Amino acid sequence: MQSLALIENWPVPTAAAAVVRADGTVAGTHGPTGHRFALASVTKPLAAYAALVAYEEGAVELDEPAGPEGSTVRHLLAHTSGLAFDEHEVVAAPGRRRLYSNAGFEVLGDHIAKATEIPFADYLRQAVLEPLGMSSTSLAGAGSPAKDGVSTVDDLVRFAAEVQQPRLLDPRTVAAAMSVTYPGLKGVLPGYGHQNPNDWGLGFEIRDGKSPHWTGSSSSPRTFGHFGQAGTFLWVDPDAGAACVALADRAFGPWAVEAWPAFTDAVLAEL
Repeated sequence: MQSLALIENWPVPTAAAAVVRADGTVAGTHGPTGHRFALASVTKPLAAYAALVAYEEGAVELDEPAGPEGSTVRHLLAHTSGLAFDEHEVVAAPGRRRLYSNAGFEVLGDHIAKATEIPFADYLRQAVLEPLGMSSTSLAGAGSPAKDGVSTVDDLVRFAAEVQQPRLLDPRTVAAAMSVTYPGLKGVLPGYGHQNPNDWGLGFEIRDGKSPHWTGSSSSPRTFGHFGQAGTFLWVDPDAGAACVALADRAFGPWAVEAWPAFTDAVLAEL
């Protein structure tokens, strides 16, 4: 795919990208796809997938208590637990606001570790990474399930293929994860300001009609995924029948705000 070569114009030291179709075939790659990048918040979809495996295994229930009083596993996955961004501090009642929270995913990781009696990094590896052959992906040590993952484009292509045609989870569970959870809630999308509504699924952000946004102007409202402050993103556009992974090693900033939407629109046009 010629559109992927646009990453050569990004003002970053290193970048790699790939597109994988809904049937699992790789439509194209560009750059060092085996290079390991810090994922930052692109770690969250991986952690969420592990949480959903724990749910299907019966280790946890989505509506069991977890986190602040009145909060559940579902609230933590959907950023509606009321926990602050990085501090383990309650700033709202559960289900009232979309408060994007690294702390919430850390509480989620601790909750799953307690329920399964397996450290979360190990559970993630056993439940998601090893079955998908993601041998270059890890959550180092006691790293945060919100932001401390490391991976490659090659590995995330495997994950993007899984999300589009699930093997580890019931497709109905994945459909729920990519559907709006607690619709109508306002909130701030980090880097892009206040959104009304700020729709989210279970660990995946949903594009809907958000503006501005890190995906393209031609991205369908059903597009879901995540971006990370390390200069990374993963989106899945069900209407296009494809997903795109792009990893870089420069922190998110104005360069990404300018480059990413045009890149996504070029990819979608070529598809």
